[in-house]
Amino acid sequence: MATCLVLGGAGFIGSHLADALAQAGHRVRAFDRPHVDSLAPLAQRGDFEIVTGDFLNAGDLEKALRGSEIVFHLISTTLPQTSNDNPAYDAETNLLGTLRLLALCRQHAVRKVIFVSSGGTVYGIPRAVPVAESHPTQPTCAYGIHKLAIEKHLHLEHLLHGLDYCVLRPANLYGERQRPDAALGAVTVFLDRALRGEPIRIWGDGSIVRDYVYVRDAVGALLAAMTYSGEEKVFNVGSGAGTSLNDLVKLIEGMIGRRVAVEYTPARAFDVPVNVLDSSLAGRMLGWSAATPLATGIRKTYEWLRAGH
Repeated sequence: MATCLVLGGAGFIGSHLADALAQAGHRVRAFDRPHVDSLAPLAQRGDFEIVTGDFLNAGDLEKALRGSEIVFHLISTTLPQTSNDNPAYDAETNLLGTLRLLALCRQHAVRKVIFVSSGGTVYGIPRAVPVAESHPTQPTCAYGIHKLAIEKHLHLEHLLHGLDYCVLRPANLYGERQRPDAALGAVTVFLDRALRGEPIRIWGDGSIVRDYVYVRDAVGALLAAMTYSGEEKVFNVGSGAGTSLNDLVKLIEGMIGRRVAVEYTPARAFDVPVNVLDSSLAGRMLGWSAATPLATGIRKTYEWLRAGH
């Protein structure tokens, strides 16, 4: 069993990952800002530790890294829709913050870094779908650029200093513990508004197509990356199936048994028209594939929201 540090361990993906690592018998250290209520039940375990601090504070990071063998890097200080507003801040906090992290990983003899990149933004406008890892990368937002830059620096760290790493590029993740009030996550946001009887707001005409993956499936890919040791280092994590925003609304209506109001607003410049990932490489190398049908995942998320999360 390994000592694992989850950076962003109180977040949507991180809390599910920390839970799964602990259940698998690993020693888990979750690092996040001081808002770790989602991890309170796990904190009672003897092999689970919560460390709070600032990702941009070297002292806080050093405290979290001591004794860690595997680091899961899930922290991002920006979102795709806000990153273009201040690209300098995006680079300073995400890219430079990660470069400081990698230097500290070297000092503390970290064995492996597993980085959650973004299959939805690093490729830009696809030339063909589904999009494989070999597709050109032309991000349309600063968020995708910083994710891609971190991937390249991980490769450089591997070449220069031998750090093992793995990059996962997930599609649009959804599921329990995702904040319905955030500006990210169409499934959870749409479900929450439908439950409240409020109109669903859609940027553009609803024809945008996305690849949706249930969060617990994505955690399975992160666990598989821990023990993987092959030459391929970058993997898409998607379902391979595309669903338009309009069709997503229809799925939600079918599940709740009534129509919902939809408000269409002007399209955003950074939104690519379609993004569906080819995850066959993850299937061959990691033994991973998305197992939860979208309708099933929507039902699970709906029940969580209805229970008051």
